[in-house]
Amino acid sequence: MTHNQFFHPKFSIITVTYNAEAVLEDTIQSIVTQTYKNVEYIIIDGGSQDRTMHIVNRYRTHIHAIVSEPDKGLYDAMNKGLKLASGEYVCFLNAGDCLHEDDTLHLMVHALTEAQSASPEMPLPDVLYGETEIVDAEGHFIRMRRFSAPEHLTWKSFRQGMLVCHQAFFARRELAEPYDLQYRFSADFDWCIRVMKKSRLLFNTHLTIVDYLQEGLTTRNHRASLIERFHIMRRHYGLPSTLIHHAWFVLRLAFKK
Repeated sequence: MTHNQFFHPKFSIITVTYNAEAVLEDTIQSIVTQTYKNVEYIIIDGGSQDRTMHIVNRYRTHIHAIVSEPDKGLYDAMNKGLKLASGEYVCFLNAGDCLHEDDTLHLMVHALTEAQSASPEMPLPDVLYGETEIVDAEGHFIRMRRFSAPEHLTWKSFRQGMLVCHQAFFARRELAEPYDLQYRFSADFDWCIRVMKKSRLLFNTHLTIVDYLQEGLTTRNHRASLIERFHIMRRHYGLPSTLIHHAWFVLRLAFKK
């Protein structure tokens, strides 16, 4: 990668939608108003029956690729988006979630530039990450995410849980494998771990990157998601480590009706 590309990385941002007319426009607006312009925006729709595509079409000139067809679920749609992406970094910002400010991407690139200036030998980070605000349906701040982004992140960090929100996790596209469709609710957790396992440098931007809509797929299917996450952690970290770090979770499953 050339020096110029490093300071002006192309971001592929993918939004997956299905009957999302109530929340989609805020998401699109948060992308198309970014002051940083080296952005490729992709929308993958699951064949919505409401006005979702009407909203998408109003912004067609700002969207690089649009797919609207039935799919096998959220993560199948995400895989379709990955196949279309061409940027250095890829991020998923689903309907209802927004980039935190109009200059969020600019500030991320600025943080990269400052780090490179201080350490010219620093390689291009494989992952960029930051903080997440939880917001309500009107976009009002509720709280910061329960987990704050750790200063130093590795694939082993997720033994404690998903310490970085998926939407605030920008991965080098060349490291981004397809999502594992055996997981219905937590394939993003597994995907992030697999990306980090192949990463040399994970860069904390020290920025709030995303406003995350409180009511999401994982939230609505909390118990099923937790069970999947337990199996994912066992797969990556082994059963003894998973039991030690999540004894509370095992007890909850044992006694919860």
